[in-house]
Amino acid sequence: MTPPPLVVIAATLVVLLGLATMLTWVERRLLGLWQDRYGPNRVGPGGLFQAVADGIKILFKQDWIPPFADRPVFVLAPAIGMMTVLLAFGVIPVTALWSIAGDLNVGLLFVFATMGLGVYSVVLAGWASNSKYALLGGMRAAAQMISYEVFMGLSTLGVVMTTGSFSLRDIVQVQAGLWFVIPQCLGFVVFLLAGIAETHRLPFDLPEGENELGAGFHTEYSGMKFGMFFLSEYAGIVLVSALVTTLYLGGWQGPVLPPALWFAAKTGALVCLFILLRAALPRPRYDQLMALGWKILLPLSLLNIVATGAVLLLRAPG
Repeated sequence: MTPPPLVVIAATLVVLLGLATMLTWVERRLLGLWQDRYGPNRVGPGGLFQAVADGIKILFKQDWIPPFADRPVFVLAPAIGMMTVLLAFGVIPVTALWSIAGDLNVGLLFVFATMGLGVYSVVLAGWASNSKYALLGGMRAAAQMISYEVFMGLSTLGVVMTTGSFSLRDIVQVQAGLWFVIPQCLGFVVFLLAGIAETHRLPFDLPEGENELGAGFHTEYSGMKFGMFFLSEYAGIVLVSALVTTLYLGGWQGPVLPPALWFAAKTGALVCLFILLRAALPRPRYDQLMALGWKILLPLSLLNIVATGAVLLLRAPG
């Protein structure tokens, strides 16, 4: 039985916003464990209420808009970032019956379209701040996101060619016998690296992490507007992890456990990988990041497309 659409929408929003908030606690606890030190452990059992305390604190912080900023665009930029991430979740099939938009036949294209709109958030934030540091951070973020969206899209073509559909539900169902992470291992690696760069996560957090830029495109933001950038980043981690699960790890499919639990377990494992990479890898220079994309990931993506096409031609009857 398919749940009512309003129930699906409300439950998805509550879970996503709750996850984005709780991931701040999960990240600090995991990093503490990884680095053999204490994470948050004072507020609530195991520091669990630290995320709640942080949320309350940011709600009551002064929501200051610089007098030199372009006020309407300054306010709009973080809302665009949050909106694009939440829209992309509309076509992610958690189970065969649980998806906001149902079985959209161009689901993968819709995800890439909404993720592409996220570039406007960082560019407008940098521009509207009327600050040299924020503008440079916005330009770097835009170049990084646009570049790695190219490789992200190309890396999924092998999956689309094999499935013969852009429907995410069809892609999951085709993996009933064999997950695409094995035949499409090259595309999987490229997609994962592109996803890390797309969400500005370490070690690819250069738009915010360079010392000369302060905090990058959101340097001038405070209060809940900064919180929206913060939450959209964590929601983006969940989105990319859910996409990797759907495209390469068989989605909700698995033995014994209910489909929703399989989807949550795979997505959760990938989220933990995103977090632990922060403690494991050094940050490259910006030129090295762009060179990795255009000189290594682009040829690998094209090689994966050619190899997939050759295999499909050899398997084609007569």
